Amino acid sequence: MNFFHLPLLMAPPPGDGGGASTLFSFLPLVAIIAIFYLLILRPQRKKQQETQRMLSALRKGDRVVTIGGIHGLIVSIKDSTVVVKVDENTKLEFSRSAIASVSHRDDSDDDSDGK
Repeated sequence: MNFFHLPLLMAPPPGDGGGASTLFSFLPLVAIIAIFYLLILRPQRKKQQETQRMLSALRKGDRVVTIGGIHGLIVSIKDSTVVVKVDENTKLEFSRSAIASVSHRDDSDDDSDGK
């Protein structure tokens, strides 16, 4: 017996059932792509949109935490940077994207003595 003809004997017979088997062979690939989208891409996009909203809503007087862990109070906002007051005499300028979170809004005016 010739072993070169063995793969030809094992192949499915040509006929009308080939179209359905092709569809079922792509079904797992489509399912994997859908699961990848639902578990990874969609939550990442949602978190990115929330971060963009938070950065665009920054205002003077907000208490913020930077990605480096520095806590401070926003004293001025420029186009792409934010000046953060860390101590009484210390002000640092950060990129807007360096703000990790807004801890809370300080509604009182920081320059007034409260008298």
